[in-house]
Amino acid sequence: MSLEVRIKELEAIARTCRVDVIRMVAEAGSGHPGGSLSAIDVIVALFFHKMRHDPARPDDPGRDRFVLSKGHGVSALYAALAHAGYFPKEQLLTYRKLGSPLQGHPDRLRFSLMEGSTGSLGQGLSIAQGLALASKLDGDRFQVYCMIGDGESQAGQIWEAALSAPKFDLDTLCVICDYNKVQLDGSVWEIMDLEPLADKWRAFNWHVIEIDGHSFEEIIPALDEAEATKGRPTMIIAHTVKGKGVSFMEGLSAWHGKAPNPEQAEEAIAELLGEAEGGRHDGA
Repeated sequence: MSLEVRIKELEAIARTCRVDVIRMVAEAGSGHPGGSLSAIDVIVALFFHKMRHDPARPDDPGRDRFVLSKGHGVSALYAALAHAGYFPKEQLLTYRKLGSPLQGHPDRLRFSLMEGSTGSLGQGLSIAQGLALASKLDGDRFQVYCMIGDGESQAGQIWEAALSAPKFDLDTLCVICDYNKVQLDGSVWEIMDLEPLADKWRAFNWHVIEIDGHSFEEIIPALDEAEATKGRPTMIIAHTVKGKGVSFMEGLSAWHGKAPNPEQAEEAIAELLGEAEGGRHDGA
């Protein structure tokens, strides 16, 4: 299969996952659509192209690990896992419902497919670092991927992990920053500017790559480069758009943690499926 065809497949999967996110959040009446939609493309590239994993063997000790440190974006991860075959897609509509394993943040006690319970800002990166260190000490050498948010990057624990991971030469650790530049209360720039973000990670002796986080043409080579990098961890700064794919959500902090009403959800799904341009409304 050519890379061009593969990318078309990944784009279709990402589109379906975006629709699932809208349906999940709308059905629940709460959730975080903006940061889920910005993270989807990287998550799809990981689970459908890069990571070694098998839905038939979710506990395989040799599997690559993914920790979603920005836990509020978990609807994107649930959509990808369901599409990959880890659980029935019908279960997605139990998102945030009482008794469901699909809670509003990853909960490993309720849902063993989560590599860690996350949501407290900054802690997921430390979990991922622990997994990478264990991999090195045990000689397993599986890859560990961790997605952090930009607002989350204002937390001190992120920088403690940034300081220590190179000390242990954790070259199986790849962190992706979903840099959509918008957080709950406004722009990242207004609240606590992160720039120069790439220089900061380089100063901590990380291998740093900057990409368009919605371009599979850039995401795939970056993940390959991260795996090939030896002697130090990799940070991929993925420039993304909050609410990507839904025009009335894009770039707005208002959609950080708000569910669309039924009419807005229908409008969003129609746009994602291209119905406004005459496309089919069948989830393909």
